[in-house]
Amino acid sequence: MKAKDYLGLPYHIVIQHIVDESGSYYFATVQELDGCMSHGDTYAEAFENIQEAMEGWIETKLKNGLSVPKPVDESQYSGKFVLRVPKTLHARLVMEAEKEGVSLNQYALYRLSM
Repeated sequence: MKAKDYLGLPYHIVIQHIVDESGSYYFATVQELDGCMSHGDTYAEAFENIQEAMEGWIETKLKNGLSVPKPVDESQYSGKFVLRVPKTLHARLVMEAEKEGVSLNQYALYRLSM
């Protein structure tokens, strides 16, 4: 495959609005392409710039004979997994969920997504 072929695939682009000591901007990454990132003053500019960054990232990998990861197919995941935790942590999470007025599942999802 050529770089242009990869660019047509449904990669997961994440664009975050950042406000820090350097100002306000949009920071873009591609979840499947480790280290592929860019930024822009607007969301649209960040999106355009990450497309260019992806092309360069993929071309570099291909030129060096390295593999390029394919996009993750989310349909293969059920959204469920079993996690065993110490009883003390389980109790603490239940209490914190009750304090917030949400289910343990909702509270755990909130904490995992932080």
